[in-house]
Amino acid sequence: MTEHSTLRTSAQPVGLGAEVRTLLRRTIDVYADSPQAVGWLRHHLARFEEPLRVAIAGKVKAGKSTLLNALVGEEIAPTDAGECTRVVTWYQDAPAPRVQMFPRAGAPRQLTIARSQGALQLDLGGLPAEQVDRLVVDWPSQYLRSTTLVDTPGIASLSADAAARAGAFLAPDDSPSQADAVVYLMRHLHSTDVRFLESFLDRGVARATPVNTIAVLSRADEIGVGRLDALTSARRIARRYRADAKIRGLCQTVVAVAGLLAQTGRTMRQDEYGALATLAGMPRAELDALLLSADRFATREVEGAPAPEVRGRLVERFGLFGVRLGTTLIRQGVTDPSALASELVRRSGLEELRTVLATQFAERRELLKARSALLAVELVLQREPRPTAQPIAAEMERILAGAHEFVELRMLSALRAGAVTFPADALDDAERLLGGDGSGVAARLGLDPASGPDDLRAAALDAVVRWQRRAESPLASRATADAARVVVRSCEGMLARLR
Repeated sequence: MTEHSTLRTSAQPVGLGAEVRTLLRRTIDVYADSPQAVGWLRHHLARFEEPLRVAIAGKVKAGKSTLLNALVGEEIAPTDAGECTRVVTWYQDAPAPRVQMFPRAGAPRQLTIARSQGALQLDLGGLPAEQVDRLVVDWPSQYLRSTTLVDTPGIASLSADAAARAGAFLAPDDSPSQADAVVYLMRHLHSTDVRFLESFLDRGVARATPVNTIAVLSRADEIGVGRLDALTSARRIARRYRADAKIRGLCQTVVAVAGLLAQTGRTMRQDEYGALATLAGMPRAELDALLLSADRFATREVEGAPAPEVRGRLVERFGLFGVRLGTTLIRQGVTDPSALASELVRRSGLEELRTVLATQFAERRELLKARSALLAVELVLQREPRPTAQPIAAEMERILAGAHEFVELRMLSALRAGAVTFPADALDDAERLLGGDGSGVAARLGLDPASGPDDLRAAALDAVVRWQRRAESPLASRATADAARVVVRSCEGMLARLR
């Protein structure tokens, strides 16, 4: 991306974050005699300066911890079914590794850091998971510098307590979520998934705005019984979900990711490459027979193949699909370990997810933080109403009504829910210009991120003219004319930034 496009093409109007910070400070002054309210509001004021908080959610065995490891590039989240996976666990950047346990009663405890075969092991020290509020893992990580990841227990878990903890963290009944955004993993779309996604929409400030949720079709390599075209099939299913009107009203987008393949590609070891190369050198028919099942692959004695215990570790790390893909790539000439690791990551869908996270969450950081803060103010006003807080309520309403970022969110939701209709091509254009594909100017205009200011300005001018014509059309209904005017304002905002 060119320097000028980096510095001058943000489509977010300056001032929303500053306005909300000022509102928080004014609310603190009004509630100065309420320690609970002041503590809550100061907490949210501090959140503005913190990395974006992204929770990873989904049913048991959806691949949450595996995907977290893939995003970070290290095996720091336990993926077994131990006690730790039943506890909400925060992963944040820090100068040195440290693991703290916060019991529901008593002081925090520092846990011993241990690794097994390269993976971080977390041990609650005999304390039942039900008695632990959360774990906090400090870890030096470039990815975690901008994003704090929160691994949550499985939704619809056999352990009612674990499922309740996940629900209480992600969609509490009486307060805003501690997460700014959510990545929701699902193997297929079930009614449980729909109900969970819907739980985010009835939230006052955020009502009917799925701005903070992305859905991931996880374990994509298992679709189609692990055939080499499994990821192609998974991406086709994800596209179908993205086109579904109901799903579009519940989340920003749906992407397919093979989490295990991504994690292993980012953490692959030399000895694992060597074992794959040995397998790739076997006669094709013998290897295919060995790959008929995980049990056969891990236990059968075969001359010329790595030892069964080595193959057992391979199938745990790669899955049958990963072993099949890795050996195929080696036979096709990918003989460098780094090149193979990169190719596995590329094919896993992880980079597409990282791009979506950047465009939908990172670029909207200020908006998501402002949203969380306004929810916090709203809660204080509801719980402790007082006459002196009426100006605060009025100011909050003014921000919600006047801040174009929130106007865009409401219009995006209306378009995706079918409350406002346009022809298909115009609908896609409107959603993109409103920030549906990312809030950067280039993304809104459908141009390459490296586009220069002249190209961006010309495209924005064309969009203004195009949508002014729709807004002023005598054939347009009031709803479509109002929607077109919102799009025009978004385009004018882009032009203002490009001056």
